[in-house]
Amino acid sequence: MDDIERLREMIGSAQRIVAFTGAGISTESGIPDFRSPGGIWSRYKPIYFDDFMASEEMRRESWRRKFATDEVMLAAEPNAGHRALAKLVEQGRMTAVITQNIDGLHQRSGVPDAKVIELHGNATYASCLDCGHRHELEPIKKAFLGHGKLPLCEKCDGIVKTATISFGQAMPEIAMARAQDATLACDLFIVLGSSLVVYPAAGFPRLAKRMGACLVIVNRDPTDQDQDADMVIHGEIGATMSRAVGVN
Repeated sequence: MDDIERLREMIGSAQRIVAFTGAGISTESGIPDFRSPGGIWSRYKPIYFDDFMASEEMRRESWRRKFATDEVMLAAEPNAGHRALAKLVEQGRMTAVITQNIDGLHQRSGVPDAKVIELHGNATYASCLDCGHRHELEPIKKAFLGHGKLPLCEKCDGIVKTATISFGQAMPEIAMARAQDATLACDLFIVLGSSLVVYPAAGFPRLAKRMGACLVIVNRDPTDQDQDADMVIHGEIGATMSRAVGVN
């Protein structure tokens, strides 16, 4: 029996599956990993949250970068890996998709918002840092590129930022709590495309294993947690998961 057949059996016998996804699942949709050569972090020095809040110049630079690099992400489509997870959610066997990604592709693949736990936020919209009101990007883009206007909240005049977690910004408490609850309750935890180096998020696979769940890691490169896993597959996520779940 090969690894994918074993994975299929593990999925078939599990009742509360949790997926933990990182950049590797989205690179198969054409979105570069921030850390990879040519990724955003190799071209730009990160803007820390405190600098964004303190400096209009930094806020302006942040929005300039956002609109200069958005086209690839917004043009990307969910791939076979995303669709396989959506199928498991539809079947009622996957209780949550915990993701480090900010591209919204899990939702676009058909996973309901309520089942997606975004640890690093979402880059497809913006929100007010004071009152939390959601702002769509297109009006912000039009005003910024057309007139250089920085967005302010239409409800309270607060500072508006993409709904992502920046360097130096606190992790979202509610999302982290939801992720922990899902991890504690699962019987199969599948890591897909994460290097498992960014903590505290990378602690969830070990927590799942410690609580008795089976741990599977599907990633192109080795991780520091491979030795903890019940199975490790170094291969393409889309091909692996579509065969294991039985979707195209």
